[in-house]
Amino acid sequence: MDELFRVPRHRRTIAPGAVHVPDWLTTDEQRRLVEACRQWARGPAPMRRTVLPGGGRMSVRTVCLGWHWSPYRYTRTAVDVDGAPVPPLPGWLADLGRRAVADAYDDPAAGERYEPDTALINFYDRDARMGMHQDKDEQVDAPIVSLSIGDACLFRFGTGESRGRPYADVRLESGDLFVFGGPSRFAFHGVPTVFPGTAPAGCGPNGGRLNITLRTTGLS
Repeated sequence: MDELFRVPRHRRTIAPGAVHVPDWLTTDEQRRLVEACRQWARGPAPMRRTVLPGGGRMSVRTVCLGWHWSPYRYTRTAVDVDGAPVPPLPGWLADLGRRAVADAYDDPAAGERYEPDTALINFYDRDARMGMHQDKDEQVDAPIVSLSIGDACLFRFGTGESRGRPYADVRLESGDLFVFGGPSRFAFHGVPTVFPGTAPAGCGPNGGRLNITLRTTGLS
């Protein structure tokens, strides 16, 4: 019944190279990703709250595939967790990233060129936030692919010049795709709010939001 009254959401270009595609993941794809994330979170190199250089801890919890991210570098082992080798990035997840780029940019060739080699999986509970930041620890400027599952959030997308205004606020819901590359590759972005209890039945991690970001590090 809720579907009958749902306001249609349409694909939007938020900024040059930054594209929001609502409802991109099917229900089955979301469920498969949730189950996979549960496995990855158990380890080796399990999910953790990253410790920042100043001693504070991020409110989101993160697990990595392919390469392990810690401020502000990539390593093949979880140097700030248990020292275990990082699980590889599955081929099927890399393929999903290629399809995402092709669909977002309406350019099959761009998808074929996309070669992600790492994934950062962030879990947001109702109190988690992500401050405005740039993804700039990679050595190449290939697009970032972001997949949302579970509770909706407010995603704030700015410019490459500053953490402040101007920025666009976008509501990301379960199944949404957001890709940013080209002129927007190094734009500041963050998540100031998660909306608890908004996940569709059967598509979330039983409370909270999963965000899977695929990246190309440029490392060998």
